[in-house]
Amino acid sequence: MSKRVASIERNTSETQIALSLNIDGSGNYKNETPVPFLNHMLDLFAKHALVDLEIKATGDVEVDYHHLVEDVGIVLGNAFKEAVGERKGINRYGFWVLPMDEAQAQAEVCLDLSGRPFFVYKFEHEQKYIRDFDVTIMKHFWRSFSDAAQINLHIELKFGEDIHHCIEAVFKAVARAMRMACAEDPRALDQVPSSKGRLGS
Repeated sequence: MSKRVASIERNTSETQIALSLNIDGSGNYKNETPVPFLNHMLDLFAKHALVDLEIKATGDVEVDYHHLVEDVGIVLGNAFKEAVGERKGINRYGFWVLPMDEAQAQAEVCLDLSGRPFFVYKFEHEQKYIRDFDVTIMKHFWRSFSDAAQINLHIELKFGEDIHHCIEAVFKAVARAMRMACAEDPRALDQVPSSKGRLGS
């Protein structure tokens, strides 16, 4: 079995990002950005996706967190696209429903590593900030991730009280769904999981 890994650098006038990913890892992580809440989400994503993930990112956070958060989503998506390769032998589909303790947050995620990006995001909450972090940026993060990874990604928050737990539930649910979709089926290791014989447009 070939290694499903990727190392990507993306440098612009707004952000500088270096990322390494091992899909078949064990949940090890070292994520360093100037946005502590984003680091926390990336850490638990790696743990629940059971990937090894290392990110070093800097950017113009004195202007806004938007550029950095969105660009990390792009690079993470690019890494998954590269690491999964031709997508032969994978489950392709993944889904997860995840509850979050006393906050009564419940996130539902389903996705398809189809090679055709499509994004649905249903996340409504009265609270818009965690400290100085604008939670609406997360929609841009996941859209960027979906587009770059070329996956069909549907995210829905069913209900929730604590906004931190709501976002955490989404990250964990996407991680678990990606883990399921990327997993290899030993009965179909040389097959593309499509009757067309290929994935993508």
